[in-house]
Amino acid sequence: MPTLPYDKTEIEMLIRAALPREEGLQRTVIRAMREAVENGGKRIRPILLFETCRCFAARRGETGWKEEAAPFLAALEMIHSFSLVHDDLPCMDNDTLRRGKPTTWYVYGEAMGTLAGDGLVLEALTVAGRAVGQSRHPERAARALAILGEKSGVGGMLGGQSVDVEKTGEHLDATTLDFIYRLKTGALLEAAFMMGAALGGASEAEISCAEQIGRAVGLAFQIQDDILDETATEAELGKPLHSDEKNQKTTYVSLFGLEAAREAVRQQSEAAEQRLREFPGETETLAALIAYLTDRRF
Repeated sequence: MPTLPYDKTEIEMLIRAALPREEGLQRTVIRAMREAVENGGKRIRPILLFETCRCFAARRGETGWKEEAAPFLAALEMIHSFSLVHDDLPCMDNDTLRRGKPTTWYVYGEAMGTLAGDGLVLEALTVAGRAVGQSRHPERAARALAILGEKSGVGGMLGGQSVDVEKTGEHLDATTLDFIYRLKTGALLEAAFMMGAALGGASEAEISCAEQIGRAVGLAFQIQDDILDETATEAELGKPLHSDEKNQKTTYVSLFGLEAAREAVRQQSEAAEQRLREFPGETETLAALIAYLTDRRF
């Protein structure tokens, strides 16, 4: 079983430092927010942002790039955590287990779970917005914030999720399934690469390249998720198996079969690795992360 090729200790510290303190009369919702973010997770998106920023900042010999990246990687993980909190709600997938632990709504109730998700979105915008005003490169920070909003909203993750919800129970064609995967799962992975590139001073052409890498990784990641739902154990995944089948959702495996799904993962992974060669500096860590994501077993 492949293990994460990265020491995420520093990333964890940066994320926790950006979360609101558990205090005041609203401390219950803050506790739910913090637990949703701190409840395990591989921190793939913030790590990808961090390492992409490193690549581009190193080209110019810039220092201080970690401080520039920190609030944005935390904001990105808050947005990702919000999506999981809301995805688990009874009105969505109605899941009670996430990363081997009870889901937010199951612990705190549906209303507080909904508020915790909302709170994470607004806190992410607060953290990132404040960072723009404090940045030594405000134009880069503003670009990163715009990417975060675009890839989180109706043109990204939320838009993909809305189509997924609307089409539940219907048999989807390949075009619609690709649209859902590209937005619902791929958009925040695209954001990770793009925001890191923007914060590191990349050109628009390089940010576009980063987007294409994220798109290929996102598609491979989601198809691999479909494969694992068919082949892994519940202990490995840390969540109930066959959730998509339970919710009558079309998947890449149900549409094309297991072997075709595995081949699609391979092709998308290779496409991402080829575009990664256009990045400046040391990209071995990013290459290892891409390989891990597309060959994971949990």
